[in-house]
Amino acid sequence: MQEPNPTYEPHVYSSEAAEADVAPTLSRHTLRRLLYLAFAVLAIMLLILLPPYISVNRYKRRIATSIGDSLGRPVHLDSVSLNLLPLPGFTLENFVVEEDPAFGSEPVIRANSVRATLRLSSLWSRRVEFSTISFTEPSVNLVHTAAGKWNLESILLHAAHIDAAPTIQKKAGPAPRFPYIEATGARVNLKFDREKSPISLTDADFALWLPDPQQWHLRLSAHPTRTDTDVSDTGILELEGTLGRAASLGQVPISLRGEWRNVPLGSASRFLLGRDAGLRGEMVLTANAQGTVSDSKIQTRLRLTDARRADFVPAQPMNIDLQCLGTATGDFRAVEDLRCSWPVSDAPPLVALTGTLPDLRAPKSASLQIGTPGLPAGTLLDWLRVASARVPADISTAGTLTGNLSYAPSASGGLPWQGALVIANASLVNPHAGPTSLVTGEVSLHSTSAVAPNTHRKVTARASEGFQLAPTSLALGGKDPAILEGSFDASGCTFHLSGMASTARLMALATALPQLGDGLAEVLPTNRASGPYRIDLTSTRPWGQPQIWTDTSAHLSIAHTHR
Repeated sequence: MQEPNPTYEPHVYSSEAAEADVAPTLSRHTLRRLLYLAFAVLAIMLLILLPPYISVNRYKRRIATSIGDSLGRPVHLDSVSLNLLPLPGFTLENFVVEEDPAFGSEPVIRANSVRATLRLSSLWSRRVEFSTISFTEPSVNLVHTAAGKWNLESILLHAAHIDAAPTIQKKAGPAPRFPYIEATGARVNLKFDREKSPISLTDADFALWLPDPQQWHLRLSAHPTRTDTDVSDTGILELEGTLGRAASLGQVPISLRGEWRNVPLGSASRFLLGRDAGLRGEMVLTANAQGTVSDSKIQTRLRLTDARRADFVPAQPMNIDLQCLGTATGDFRAVEDLRCSWPVSDAPPLVALTGTLPDLRAPKSASLQIGTPGLPAGTLLDWLRVASARVPADISTAGTLTGNLSYAPSASGGLPWQGALVIANASLVNPHAGPTSLVTGEVSLHSTSAVAPNTHRKVTARASEGFQLAPTSLALGGKDPAILEGSFDASGCTFHLSGMASTARLMALATALPQLGDGLAEVLPTNRASGPYRIDLTSTRPWGQPQIWTDTSAHLSIAHTHR
């Protein structure tokens, strides 16, 4: 007979079976968490699925009218849609702000899409406010008339008369909070009267907000471009500053800072002039304006790095650091009391420029004066080497340039420049012709109004308006110095060289000053010894054409024989 198992416990098996038949239960805390999760999922699904089925187009006219009243211009839009994520707001399609008929028929602003985000705190108040208004790739037309008026003037003045609280104000107050207005990928077109300028700004990012009830803050970053050229690499233009409230545009207080950087000189000339000026290097232009729109103090600084001509690379490119001060008047249409200095330092400048620009749209209307209290002749030679690849590297010079030049439009079509320049203690040494300077004394250049009455007749005969090179002594190998004189006018230049000279010294002069020496070797006598011998040579060079030297000594001998 089998004995019972001593470990068998019937009550244990019955208890386990009972527990297996009972369904497991969740704690109250776990149920609450699951309920919250379900409500969250439901809310998200509603936020995603409901907006397309909620029509707010019936508010389209009310929204357009509200925005138009705030701008002072009629506003049109095709449709309005509601967005609940990531923040509640509206999307406006085909947003258009009409132009004042006095400035043309094209819209001031056109944007395919505008996103207006609601302030959450305003949803529980009777007045709805927007925290952000974002424009995507809008097109903006800036129009400037010949009378000096801007098309945005009425919009700015209209906004200035509307009370608004600062953008960052946390709680709503009596005045609505000004929204943060931004634009990405914008295009800004510039028009003069009814004609659209080829100059525009592309890929512009813009922001405007109200940090103070009486002051707007703006920021702009864009790429300048020109539609009548294929210029692309034009650097980055940045502008930032503040605009205040005023009764008229001219009285609007401004504090603006701008910079145009990373600009290749070739691209800069094509953007500004519409053509390649044949310059290479890098440019950085900065500007500040403080005051009002109609009368503000301006400060600009132009820095050129490794500036040179495009057709050759000099041993030492030019670096320029130029600063200008002035007063902008007439809503930035004119500049008065212009003062520029090079280099930028606390010491007196080597070159100073002063003047006025009555109309920035007509640069030739300017009245300018440029002068130097003492510019080393060596600096002039360095500039000449940057301008021409023909100047030998071993040529040396000495002396100091002083003088003043003035610019004023010439009604007769002559040279608009007048004045005088003098290089005192001038020296020009070509080591291949020995250590003796080719130039002795001073070199003087005067406008024709200051020409001495005893000047050589050959030179003054064609120098009705222009500059004359006063008789300059040259050590060309003779016992007595040779004399060089010349004239410059709007059509070209003329030189007359006479006295005793040797072939070696003449060729040394032609090598040191290649622009003067062009064609000189062709007229030197070949049936004489190396010299010295008497010369009487005259050259003519119409601008843009070759220089031609003529030996006039034979004509002088014939004339002397017939006397």
